Formats: sequence, structure tokens, C-alpha cells
Amino acid sequence: MIDQLKNIVNLTQHPKRIISLVPSQTEFLYDIGLTDEIVGITKFCIHPNEWFQTKTRVGGTKTINFDKIKALNPDLIIANKEENTQSEIEALQNHFTVYVSDIYNLTDSFQMMSDIGKMTNKEKESEKIIQSIKSNFTNLPQINKKVLYLIWRNPYMFAGQNTFVNHILNQCGFQNSIQDKTSRYAEISVQQIQTMDLDYIFLSSEPYPFKQKHIDELKSYTKAKIILVDGEMFSWYGSRLIQFKSYYLNVLLPII
Repeated sequence: MIDQLKNIVNLTQHPKRIISLVPSQTEFLYDIGLTDEIVGITKFCIHPNEWFQTKTRVGGTKTINFDKIKALNPDLIIANKEENTQSEIEALQNHFTVYVSDIYNLTDSFQMMSDIGKMTNKEKESEKIIQSIKSNFTNLPQINKKVLYLIWRNPYMFAGQNTFVNHILNQCGFQNSIQDKTSRYAEISVQQIQTMDLDYIFLSSEPYPFKQKHIDELKSYTKAKIILVDGEMFSWYGSRLIQFKSYYLNVLLPII
């Protein structure tokens, strides 16, 4: 197997002891039926709650507890370039088999799910999820409006065009107000927000827990409509994507 960073992933058999270091991929592992195989997750792997309560937590996505991982003796660790720290992943690769995903769009997401399905002998289950997601992203109503998607406060930070969040916004016709095609996640000042031509500001529920009080705060700086959005729907690139269409049609569209 070759992972999404072109690393060779050597497996002599289907793994029986898997650690997931990525919340959205952890949920996918649950949905393809790997309950017995998963031995470790991070403290941010909150879905499903059953695993969050019972599986061993091996630290955060960027603060891995190496002693706990060694004690679990995994035969596969599933990580992500963006969510995990490069130095920690490289250290793990010296001792364990590691698959690293790198997700910018739905195609990347489907490749990750297909790869994991092949490695874990869950190809049929993975393909079923992939096809369900593809179906849910066809013929979505298109909203031709400009949006600034904020993920952090103090300082404000945005999701730029070269992100998975931007790709999902585009699936609905939204135009990212950040013009730089190479932009990822970066700071933006109140003064910059005030000068932008915006229809909407989306405040993501994660990683920063934006609330109503933050909408009220931003209202003094812009005439754009400010909306709290479910960050998992825009940034989780596993099986959570199955839920996006329902969220978009039944929750987001009615308030836009």
C-alpha cells in the first residue's frame, strides 16, 4: 500500500491492532465495522461516544503519548498530514507501520477510505460509504454568495482556498472570499474583515467553539450575515460526509 504522502505501508496481513490519530477517520473506522481491531484513539475522537468512553486514549492529535502507543503494540497507525505533527509521525514511522492521509477534496477522501478498506479487509463496507457520499453530493442547490469561513478567534483565523473546507463550500456554490488560491489557514484582522465584500461569515463550531456572543461581537464590524455552522460537516472527511446533504438542506439553507 502507498499512502497519500507516497510512503510505503508494509502489511503482511490485515491489521488486528489499529490506532487512529484522526477524529474523522476514527468515525469512519467505526462505520466500516472495526470495533475489535481499534485499540487506541485520541482525546478528540469523540465519535462514536461508545469508543470515546471505552477505547484507550493516546493523547491529542498533536500531542501523542508514545508510551501508551508502545504499550498498545499496534500493527497499524492511521494519521493525517495536517492534523498530526510531522515530527511525531516520523518518530512513529521508525517503530510502527503508519498510513498518512492528505485530504484536500472529496477525491482524496474517497482514496483514503478505499485504502483503509483494502488494508483492513473492509472493501465492501468502504465502497458502500463512498457511493453514499457521492450520491449525497450530486445536485446540491447552489448558493452563489461570498463567504468568509472563520475557524479561530484571538486572533481570527480563516479557512483559505487550498483546504478541504473550501472544497465543501464550493460544492454548494459558495465563493470563498479569500482570493489567494494557495491560502490554507491564516490570521485575519478586524480591519481586513471590515474592508471585505461579504455576503456571509460562517463561524465554525470547531476547532474554536464559536457561540452567539461572537456573532454579536462581529456584527459591529460587518454588514455580512453571520451564521454559526457545524464544523464537523465542513471539515470531517470520513463517513460524516454522509450527513452533509441533510444538514445543508434542512439546517443551513433555511437560515441563509
